[in-house]
Amino acid sequence: MSRHDFTFCGTESAAVYVLSEEGDSLDLAEAVDGTEAAYALPAVVQLAGRSPVADTFRTGRPLWLGPEELARFAADGSRPVRDTALRDHLKTWPPGAALGVLPLGGHANRLGCLAVMGGLPGGFDSDRRHLLELYADQVTAGVEAVVSPLVRRPRGTGEKVRGLVPLRSGALTLATAAGEMTADARVLELLGLSAGGFDGRVETLLACAVPDDVPALMSVVEPGRSSPADHQLTFRIRRSNGELRWLGLRCRTLLAPDGTPERVLGVMADASSLRPGADEVSMVRRLSARLAGASTVREVGEVTVGALRGPLGADRIAVAELTADRLVVTVLDPPQRDAWPEVWRSEWRSEWPDAPSGALPTLRGALREGTVAIWLPGSDLEPGLAGIGPGGLAVLPLQAEGRTVGAALVGWDRERAFGQEERSLLTATASLVGQALMRAHALDARHELARTLQRSLLPRKLPVLAGGKAVARYLPATAGLEVGGDWYDVIPLPDSHVALVIGDVQGHSAEAATIMGQMRTAIRAYAVEGHPPDVVVSHANRLLMGMETDLFATCCYVDLDMEEGVARTVRAGHPPPLLRHPDGSTEELCVQGGPPLGVTTDAQYPMTEFGLAPGSLLTLLTDGLVESARLPLEEGMKRLRALLGAADPADTGGTADALLGHPERRDDDVAVLLLRYDGVATRPVRERWPVWRLPDAIVHARRFTARTLRSWEAAGDVDIALLIVSELVTNAIAHTEGRVRLDLTLIQDRLRIAVNDSSPRSPGRPPSVDPDATGGRGLLIVEALSSAWGWVPFAGGKQVWAEVSLTR
Repeated sequence: MSRHDFTFCGTESAAVYVLSEEGDSLDLAEAVDGTEAAYALPAVVQLAGRSPVADTFRTGRPLWLGPEELARFAADGSRPVRDTALRDHLKTWPPGAALGVLPLGGHANRLGCLAVMGGLPGGFDSDRRHLLELYADQVTAGVEAVVSPLVRRPRGTGEKVRGLVPLRSGALTLATAAGEMTADARVLELLGLSAGGFDGRVETLLACAVPDDVPALMSVVEPGRSSPADHQLTFRIRRSNGELRWLGLRCRTLLAPDGTPERVLGVMADASSLRPGADEVSMVRRLSARLAGASTVREVGEVTVGALRGPLGADRIAVAELTADRLVVTVLDPPQRDAWPEVWRSEWRSEWPDAPSGALPTLRGALREGTVAIWLPGSDLEPGLAGIGPGGLAVLPLQAEGRTVGAALVGWDRERAFGQEERSLLTATASLVGQALMRAHALDARHELARTLQRSLLPRKLPVLAGGKAVARYLPATAGLEVGGDWYDVIPLPDSHVALVIGDVQGHSAEAATIMGQMRTAIRAYAVEGHPPDVVVSHANRLLMGMETDLFATCCYVDLDMEEGVARTVRAGHPPPLLRHPDGSTEELCVQGGPPLGVTTDAQYPMTEFGLAPGSLLTLLTDGLVESARLPLEEGMKRLRALLGAADPADTGGTADALLGHPERRDDDVAVLLLRYDGVATRPVRERWPVWRLPDAIVHARRFTARTLRSWEAAGDVDIALLIVSELVTNAIAHTEGRVRLDLTLIQDRLRIAVNDSSPRSPGRPPSVDPDATGGRGLLIVEALSSAWGWVPFAGGKQVWAEVSLTR
């Protein structure tokens, strides 16, 4: 029996029994007394036996044994008692002793029993029983915090727990009608009052409380008819030395025969230990603030490690996300393999190992229970857990919305005592991290959905260009969750032209992404039709004006002749292109601009022309690369020009990466499109012939083709080329109206024959041809004789083309 200064309501000794891990007995967890009287109790009480402690635990009802009842119990040998240990101890108690046994916890969560003993010749009167029941509720709260499954102790250690029995609790009684209060010495000590200075008035108690807590305290000491029978609250008092102290008060209201409140019985205790200290509150606030800024699962893990490692002195911390009954490790600290048990090292696949949950049944059990669990040194744990914390291990199931979303494991090498503040911090951390982890998981999923949507609307790969190389980069915004509206495109056009397009739709939302996809598709269609840059952008503006949206878009469109190096550019409210010359100098191209797309229907978009020398690097960009809340546009353009001048133009991919800079939080998405212009080594030769609608138009077209091929000194299948010219020109004259033009282009050993007409209808190729029919075989002949053929919309009409092999 440990010696303490214990006394409460006439009792001189108290003991707390808690349910054993096996569930078949009650173990003595703590025993305290305040006199020299010896109240010996057994260390273990078997639940199968008949004893006051076992009976109280089974029935859940308090048992009160005065001296006479206790003497009869000790002397009665006729009862079916299988556990005689308590009876043997009772015989050693002093005369006049009384025993009270009270259950701890509710029926669904019975934790144990409280036994109180003292020299009470008259036994336990009604008031004393009420007060001891309130005292048992106070003990229950301590047992739940200390002896509940939160702390797992090694089996067979016989270790006692301190602090389960409150030693500084006092009792008070209030007469509601008279406003009088009687209080024991403990209550007066807690209130900072002397016995001689206490006048026995309820107003004196209220005067001790801070003003903000007086209303709540009055509702307890002056109950009404509808007030609950039992009430609990914590309140603050200001002692004479200025100290602010938290006190806890558990009360029970006793009613008069007419149903009005007659008396209030209360148990008061120091509640400072139940309130978080300043350091703990500050720590939790810092953790909450940092978790609020964590937008990914990885960031949540890093914040958790930072919050627990320093304040708790932990040696190992693992944070894992629970995905489909599998723990996916997000952060390990320390990250070195040899710092972790062998079973963890065997699962190391990449940066982090897979959590070996299959080899850790204790961990799976803790996650199922869903409460913070602590194992002291020497606990029976599998090596994969014992090696994490040989001096102590805490498992924090991370819960949110009623389910476990992850786990945090905290281990110590040296023996850890796990005080109340540490347990409170671990519990608070688990709650905060669980909610942050679920939020970050949702953010990650939405970010991934946004990235997938964004990339599906952008080109999967850029075309291979003769005379240059194009590369592009796109980075989504990290601040916020929605998909952005930046886009880019590279569109091959006839006659060795290529269109470079970059744009930005206002906002970051699904609507912005939808508009972006529509605008990119529309501009590509207008460009392929053969419209000049100003017409392409004007058409796109009118299209956006007709859409049911209030969003606008900016755009920069460049039509580049890869043979001549001449670029025609149109800008609609977009940052101008940057050009790096072959000598390394850079300039911001002066391109006339019009308003953004979708602002006004009659907007004009002037066209600016400039030239590129072989070795030049043309850069198109969106404003997110050069402008932010912390970076003015002018400074951003200067910084980008400096990076462009220092880059190696031969490595276009590396240059694009260098322009993006180091990964950081971005308020806006970013797109950049680079074209290195090399020029064409072998320039193609071209000739054009307007086909007049004459009876012998086909003859003139064949003669023009023959003369042109002779002048080019072309050799090979010339007759095949002439036959293809005949068929294509015949189809254009027979099936369309308006102008017809024949274009011949010889590119190295390849002759491209193209016939342009004013009809947008696609050329029809019959699925089958009647042997007796006189027509319908033209396109079948073209397909059979050419190496490739096709058609594209062009300048309001179409162009039908075919290619054959020729040599010069």
